[in-house]
Amino acid sequence: MSLKKKSNGNSVELKEGIENTGFQEESDNESVASSKKRGSEGSVCMHKKENEYTQIKPYAGMPKEVLLLYSRQARYRVPREILFWLTIACTLALLALTITVIALSPKCLSWWQSSPVYQIYPRSFKDSDGDGVGDLKGIIEKLDHFAYLNIKAIWISPFYKSPMRDFGYDVEDFRDVDPIFGTMEDFDNLLAAMHNKGLKLIMDYIPNHTSDKHVWFQLSRNNTERYKDFYVWVNCTEGNPPNNWVSVFGNSSWEYDPVRGQCYLHQFLKEQPDLNFRNPEVIKEMKGIIHFWLKKGVDGFRMDAVKHMLEATHLRDEPQVDPDQDPATVNKEFDLYHDYTYTQVGLHDILRDWRVEIDTYSTEPGRERFMVAESYDYAEIEKTMMYYGTRFAKEADFPFNFYLLYLPEMLNAYRAYQLVDFWMSNMPKGRWPNWVVGNHDKPRITSSAGPQYVRAINMLLLTLPGTPTTYYGEEIGMENVNVTVIQDPFGKFDPNASRDPSRSPMQWNSGLNAGFSDSKNGTWLPIHPNYETTVNVEVQMGDPYSVLEQYRTLSILREKELALHRGWLCYVWKDLNVFAYLRELDGLDRAFLILVNFGQDTDLDLSSVKELPDTLTVRLSTHPIEQKSFPKNAIRTTTGQGLLLQYSSNQRFHSNHASECYVAEKACYLSTLGILYKC
Repeated sequence: MSLKKKSNGNSVELKEGIENTGFQEESDNESVASSKKRGSEGSVCMHKKENEYTQIKPYAGMPKEVLLLYSRQARYRVPREILFWLTIACTLALLALTITVIALSPKCLSWWQSSPVYQIYPRSFKDSDGDGVGDLKGIIEKLDHFAYLNIKAIWISPFYKSPMRDFGYDVEDFRDVDPIFGTMEDFDNLLAAMHNKGLKLIMDYIPNHTSDKHVWFQLSRNNTERYKDFYVWVNCTEGNPPNNWVSVFGNSSWEYDPVRGQCYLHQFLKEQPDLNFRNPEVIKEMKGIIHFWLKKGVDGFRMDAVKHMLEATHLRDEPQVDPDQDPATVNKEFDLYHDYTYTQVGLHDILRDWRVEIDTYSTEPGRERFMVAESYDYAEIEKTMMYYGTRFAKEADFPFNFYLLYLPEMLNAYRAYQLVDFWMSNMPKGRWPNWVVGNHDKPRITSSAGPQYVRAINMLLLTLPGTPTTYYGEEIGMENVNVTVIQDPFGKFDPNASRDPSRSPMQWNSGLNAGFSDSKNGTWLPIHPNYETTVNVEVQMGDPYSVLEQYRTLSILREKELALHRGWLCYVWKDLNVFAYLRELDGLDRAFLILVNFGQDTDLDLSSVKELPDTLTVRLSTHPIEQKSFPKNAIRTTTGQGLLLQYSSNQRFHSNHASECYVAEKACYLSTLGILYKC
């Protein structure tokens, strides 16, 4: 930038058009001249830089000044801003979608909902040491059996330290393992092995009573201060009970104790005195036992005989079922109405309190602790349903549903429908159902119903909504054994009611002792002779029409198919011969029709069911058949057959037949994304 002095000498003119009209004293001439020189040099330098940057295009490694100069231009700035706002919009959209999916997703099913429960009677499952009695190490040896069956939840009957008057249900020490089953280290190893294989362990918890050998009872009968009211004691004299209450195992519920000089209550054996749950110290002690096993890592509890836990304090006689019966002959459970000894006020408060304690260990996903209640309430199903809890207070995840155990008493398809609907129509809305067809207290279903029906019964068990419970051996169709020397204490009172026949050792193969034990001296109960031919695990593996392979197929199918796992149950047909029902899920075009035949060979015409397509595909038949599909107007089933048919349809049966349909965990399927959502 150059300077030019005007002729009048009073001003300095900048060549580029900036004027300075200021007055300058002569004394400042020298400094002005100096400024002129510096300004001239700076002007030339600045001009050179501007020309340089305006002439050079952007290039790699350009300095910041060049980058900033060009980054402000519209052709660079606008795309950058568009990409920025697109990123923000996409992030917000993904966040909104995630929140929407979480909000609309139905509750994930817990492990006890997704898998069948398998009951192990430990004395009879597998003997590892050759003494003829099953043990905990034996269970470890056979854990792969559950993976084969696709079962992930195992309930083990009692293995506490016990005098074994009632085979473990008379507990001497709730914090120890009976030597006949092994050691606490064996239990820890079993639990670790199960968890390593993704299996859950459910323990039997026996709150109503202890063994008379338990230290609490010994201290109580001696009137030790803290323990004197741990059991139910009343004044009486020997041979003169205070009322007419009768034990489940027969005869009076009262036993005179000469040490204390009073009678104590026992609703089972006299060696099983009832705890006094009106004593807060008893509740505290029993709660401590729950914590003991949960801290070890067990996954849940089956609460045994809970309806017996409280009894009326007034001790009145219970009314007789037959008022004309001689009171002196009243000695059986069903001779009385148990108005004062079963399901008393306060029972559910105790169970809900235990539920709260159990839930404190349910903070990790997939580690929810499970609680199931055992209560035989027979026709009074409303009492059973109370164990589900209320809308405001959770109790058991479900009470055991024993009603299918009575199917053999009047075996026909309509009776099967009645027993299923009896539970579903009484179950509180939104609760999870369950089904039991055998346990250690009842005859084996194969014997009571007949071997020809066991496959159809297993299909019923595994295709109804809810959790199926399988008693060991039912997966191969084990039958009751003939026991000549009764060991069951209930059987000693009433031989016709002995539970020994359904507790025989598991039949693994056709070798010595059915592969249950290496004992040369026999096993604790005899083994059914059919283990040598057709009823053992090894011989049934791989045979598609064996009880074992069909059970396994149905168990896998139940987990795989959403409609079977958590879909609607709808009754389609019921008569004396055939019970037919649908399993369908909204949004899923694949559904299933199940038919079980408990009567005569039948050709079923379902042409009136407009929601069914004309043709249905055979997915599984319990009997060998050549047909791959059936027209809906001529579906043939034979006696004892179970038939699982698959079909595709966009029409939903439950929409038009609400009174015939039930769903527990309601959900819909969005096929475009392959996800479930609330609907």
